[in-house]
Amino acid sequence: MSVQALEETRTLLGRSLRHITRSPDTIITTAIMPIAFLLLFVYVFGGAIDAGTDNYVNYLLPGILLITIASGIAYTAYRLFLDLQGGIVERFSSLPISRSAVLWAHVLTSAVSTAVSLIIVVAVALIMGFRSSASPLDWLAAAGILMLITLALTWLAVIAGLSASTVDGASAFSYPLIFLPFLSSAFVPTDSMPTPVRIFAEHQPVTSIVDTLRNLLGGQPVGSEVWIALAWCVGLLLLGYVVAVSIYRRRVT
Repeated sequence: MSVQALEETRTLLGRSLRHITRSPDTIITTAIMPIAFLLLFVYVFGGAIDAGTDNYVNYLLPGILLITIASGIAYTAYRLFLDLQGGIVERFSSLPISRSAVLWAHVLTSAVSTAVSLIIVVAVALIMGFRSSASPLDWLAAAGILMLITLALTWLAVIAGLSASTVDGASAFSYPLIFLPFLSSAFVPTDSMPTPVRIFAEHQPVTSIVDTLRNLLGGQPVGSEVWIALAWCVGLLLLGYVVAVSIYRRRVT
C-alpha cells in the first residue's frame, strides 16, 4: 500500500470512528451478549460442568472473547451495506481514492471497536474471578492472536456486507460464527463429546485458537497448537481479503 493510500485510509478511518463515537451503544451492544454468556455459564451452568479446573472463568474466557469478536463484526457488514445503499461508496469510487482504502477503513474501524469490547469483557471477567499467571509477553501474544482473528473475520464480514441484498442479510453473517464456539473446546473439553461432534470440534479453527489463548493466558506452554491457530487465522485473512477485494472491484466498476 502506497503512502497516499495509507493517508486516504487514515482519513476514511477517522470518518468511520467518528460514527462510532457518536453511537457508543454499538460497542456496548457488542459486549452485552458475551457478558451475558459469561454470567450464564459461570453462575448457572458452571456448577454442573466439569472442565477439569477449579476456576471455570479462566477456562471459559477465551471462548467468550471469540464470541465478542463474532458479535462485533456483524456491525462491519451492517455499516458497509449502509454505505453501499447510501451511495457514499460510489461517490468515493468516482474520486481519486485508493479502492482498498475504503475497505481497510471499515476493517480497521471494526478492529478498534472490537478491541474496546474485548477490554470490557476482560474487565468483567476479572470482577468475576478471572486470574492470569501470564507474563507480559504472553498477554502480548494473546492480544496479537485476538487481533489477527478479528481482522480475518472482519474481512469475511466485508464479503457479507458487499454481497447482501438486505440489512438483515448483512448482519446475519455473524450468527454461525457466534454458534461455532459451542461446538469446540470453548465451554467443555472435547473428550466429553460424542465421537462425531468431537471429531468436528477438534478439527475446526475455534478449538485451536481457544486452546492457544487459554494456554497463553494461563502462562502455560502453547506447543504446536499455536501454529495451527496461526495457520487458520492467516488462511482466513487471506481468503477474506482476496474475495472481498474482488467483489468490491466488480461492484464499483
